[in-house]
Amino acid sequence: MSTDQVVIVGAGLGGLRAAEALRGAGYEGHLVIVGEEPHLPYNRPPLSKEALAGGVDVEDLHFRRRSSIDDVEWRLGSGATSVDLTERTVCLEDGSVLPFAGLVVATGIRPRRLPIPGPTEGRFLLRNADDAAELRAALGPGSRLVIMGAGFIGCEVAATARKLGADVDIVALDDEPMVRPLGPKFGAAMRARHEAQGVAFHLGRTVAEFLGDDRVTGARLDDGTEIPATIVLEAVGSVPNVEWLEGNGLDLLDGVLVDEALQVIGSAAPVVAVGDIARHPNALFPGGPWRIEHWNMPTEMGRHAGRTLADELAGAEPHGGPFSALPSFWSDQYDLNIQSYGMPSLGEPVLVDGDWDGDCIVEYRRDGELMGVVGVNRSKDLMDYRKQLLARQQ
Repeated sequence: MSTDQVVIVGAGLGGLRAAEALRGAGYEGHLVIVGEEPHLPYNRPPLSKEALAGGVDVEDLHFRRRSSIDDVEWRLGSGATSVDLTERTVCLEDGSVLPFAGLVVATGIRPRRLPIPGPTEGRFLLRNADDAAELRAALGPGSRLVIMGAGFIGCEVAATARKLGADVDIVALDDEPMVRPLGPKFGAAMRARHEAQGVAFHLGRTVAEFLGDDRVTGARLDDGTEIPATIVLEAVGSVPNVEWLEGNGLDLLDGVLVDEALQVIGSAAPVVAVGDIARHPNALFPGGPWRIEHWNMPTEMGRHAGRTLADELAGAEPHGGPFSALPSFWSDQYDLNIQSYGMPSLGEPVLVDGDWDGDCIVEYRRDGELMGVVGVNRSKDLMDYRKQLLARQQ
């Protein structure tokens, strides 16, 4: 097999965009994209929303692929187990060894699973299409869903499950749902909206034990409260998939550390990292590095990192400048569309239009400077904020 090739480990959005950027920047060597799942790159946010509600068909979620990567070799269904950055080889689960001239790290994250005693049957995670299909099959009228975690995924699934007729309880250590990105007042207002739809919250609590013999029948909380359950969704955060990178002297404290060009720091080979796994500086928000799990970031990082790697393989210095991208996210819950630009968690929330419990716009400022903005059913009104935040790099 040719050593004049780039191996992209991770067949998600970041890996796809990096492949397209490599070709766009003039790289003509062989491209191999390695994916743990058997699927081509597909859109993940709908897994907790419309795809979960209507049934999961992965082909409907596939991203469009540019014709420039029609010659890519796809190695799907067998993830990477290790890499040797000195020898420049990647080992796969099926025993294959892939040599590389350049490497793209795009293995993302996985849901955190807590070591809670009790039966495991009926406990679900939600990261991929297969997870969503299994969860969808278990949901419906008469089902009782306990969600561990009150972040966006937990709240989106709660809204979807209520529409499907399931009873829903949310258990979380946080004081309010979605409190880290939104703040306590906004979080409390969102809790009230969920409670109006029949969701029960158990905040400041955690699950001490799952009840049942072979299958979950309930959850006992740390205060002794018992909640009946036919299904449990564990949505208590994520873990970067960095284990296969160990043994190479890299900073893997929280994801993999990269520089302003998205090159992996400490690598003995040309390596870049993209997406949720990358802990990176962002010229728009000095003070990092940051690891940002927002939908648009893999696209922005893939484009930048692909150009960087193409330059490096051509023997040139990266000419794309420091990486800068405006994080954004959205969340659909009931009839609410929550849209955000920037990094709200870096500032303090200020309600500037509307009401906390209605359609509104909330600015997040630090020392008077705009860090981010969140709107509820106000997407069009956020465009000026987007321009303002993007202007930070000028």
